[in-house]
Amino acid sequence: MSNHSSFEPTRTPPPASGPPRPERGKFTRGSTMRHILVMSGSSGIGLMAVFLVDFADLYFLGLLGEIEVAAAIGYAGSVLFFTVALGVALSIAATALVSPALGAGKKPRARRRAINALIFAVGAASVLSLVLWLSVPVLLGWLGAEDRAFELASSYLRIVLVATPLLVVGMNCAALLRSVGDAKRAMYVTLSGAIINGLLDPLFIFALGLGVDGAAIASALARTTMALVGLYGVVLVHGLLAYPKPSRFWPDALTIAGVAAPVALTNLATPIANAYVTSSMAPFGVSAVAGWAVLSRLIPVSFAGIFALSGAIGPVLGQNLGAREYARLRHAFLNGVIVVLIYALAVWAILASFHEYIAHAFNARGDAVRVIAFFCVWLSPGFGVLGLLFMSNAAFNNLGRPHYATILNWGRATLGTMLPVSIASQYFGPYGVLAGQVLGGMSFGIIAATACYLYICSLERAAHSAPAPEPAPAE
Repeated sequence: MSNHSSFEPTRTPPPASGPPRPERGKFTRGSTMRHILVMSGSSGIGLMAVFLVDFADLYFLGLLGEIEVAAAIGYAGSVLFFTVALGVALSIAATALVSPALGAGKKPRARRRAINALIFAVGAASVLSLVLWLSVPVLLGWLGAEDRAFELASSYLRIVLVATPLLVVGMNCAALLRSVGDAKRAMYVTLSGAIINGLLDPLFIFALGLGVDGAAIASALARTTMALVGLYGVVLVHGLLAYPKPSRFWPDALTIAGVAAPVALTNLATPIANAYVTSSMAPFGVSAVAGWAVLSRLIPVSFAGIFALSGAIGPVLGQNLGAREYARLRHAFLNGVIVVLIYALAVWAILASFHEYIAHAFNARGDAVRVIAFFCVWLSPGFGVLGLLFMSNAAFNNLGRPHYATILNWGRATLGTMLPVSIASQYFGPYGVLAGQVLGGMSFGIIAATACYLYICSLERAAHSAPAPEPAPAE
């Protein structure tokens, strides 16, 4: 048994004799806390850069002086969340398939799964982007967009949606780089896109006078950059993509779909919940929706570390699952919980102190100012607790139990979002919308973390009593 007084297990050294074991992944040795912090830190820098560019989009567009512009970006963001959710789902599926193979020292299997996962991802993203592109008017109508805000959101989405497959390529390449333990190059993927977007935004929006369309073009070019940088690291640096063979794709596609489908279903719950929040804000006016649009950009920037942890902990767990290091799974998960809670408290202190500056920076007025202040001062620590759900979902996806994450995330989207939002908004207006969303999410964060920890403990007990079959997806 490992030492339960520490969050790091003591490993038994391998026997000196016998045939040499295949080289296993780097996360199967060393401090799990260090692995989590290094992976989360590098991933967080890249994510922070992307979210800051989104934040900058809203800032630059806000300088145009139209409140409808901020509302339009809020509506468009609710639609684009579907594409991001799919990209995250497919990248998680790639990690769940590739990292256990690397942990077990089976790189040929990892290379085959990597190329087939990437092909699968491009196909799925192309279909989704086409469906959304054709459905833009209907979707914006459901969200409550009208008049000028409707026109601006439509124009923005028509451009950005075309580049969705490139975004998914970049996200999947970053996931593959994290699976092999190359946190630095995974960071370069998102960081390069953010830099290109940040440089082109003011050029297209102001210098060329393209406004909202200019922001959309800059985003599309940034996504192209992400795909190119990601493919360079995966193909030329690590040689992690095997030559595609149609005869091997279809058998693997079933395995990929078995992971990707529940993961995609899991991640689609979040944009649906966010879309419900946006539509619930609409009856309270354009100013309230504009405040929510600012928060929808502020939250990813502020909690980038938690989002990064959700992506970073997967390879750590996956490699140790493949190596059957079950005690390390438990220690890694506990360390993740500690990081989430400490990070949430730190973000709360910052947002509560600077909420007035945030509202002023985005020319917020009326209800927008009050909505921003209410979240920053009273609700932001609750979003940190919700981060336990994101981390637990990532853990379940990489431990071969993606349907657990599906149940939890849809529970949060319905019982944890729609129900409390619909009730609280009737009594407390736009403040009730935010409070219902956060408080409902907190409860599911606690439930998810508890369930995941108990499942990992069951794997560890089984490993001590009898050889346990690998719970990862079948070959």
